[in-house]
Amino acid sequence: MNKDKNTNGDDVVIEPDTEVDKEVDEIVEEETGLDVIKSLKEKLKKVTEEKQEYLNNWQKDKAEFVNARRRDQEAQKDFARFSNESLISELIPVLDSFNMAMGNKDVWEKVDKNWRVGVEYIANQLSKVLGEFGLKEIDPTGKPFDPMRDEAIEHEPVDDESKNNTVTTVIQKGYELNGKVLKAPKVKVGGGGNKN
Repeated sequence: MNKDKNTNGDDVVIEPDTEVDKEVDEIVEEETGLDVIKSLKEKLKKVTEEKQEYLNNWQKDKAEFVNARRRDQEAQKDFARFSNESLISELIPVLDSFNMAMGNKDVWEKVDKNWRVGVEYIANQLSKVLGEFGLKEIDPTGKPFDPMRDEAIEHEPVDDESKNNTVTTVIQKGYELNGKVLKAPKVKVGGGGNKN
């Protein structure tokens, strides 16, 4: 048993690794001279390999932990981005109702001006709040028709061949939340014959 001093100056008993000491004692008893050195080198090599294996496994586990933590953080960010999706989806018809009410210009202009200004203010306020949560209007007008984004209601003839399979008119607005389509825009697509 070895004694050592700690930082306070007290005696500290250092217990030897009895298993390793026993193995070394057995090697020394069985062999002499160069055989002892050879056996000890082999034992050292084996212990070094085990140490390296433990280190490699530890590093692998650490990397897996870091990757799992990163995936968890990404999942939390996605959850936060889309946690309001259900509520926002329920508010889209309200936004559409405002747009429909204000879309018919002839009727809208006949409504009392004070009332009209108030309704427009409320509609703009609702749009602004939803926009702050990541809701954006999808306007594919003039863009190629994308069935993953758009809902084709009808095809209409076009004069220009380059407008084939291109969205010509948006019938009903579509919306996306942080890049995810919540409501596909209903559109007319160019093609299906020439305009006369």
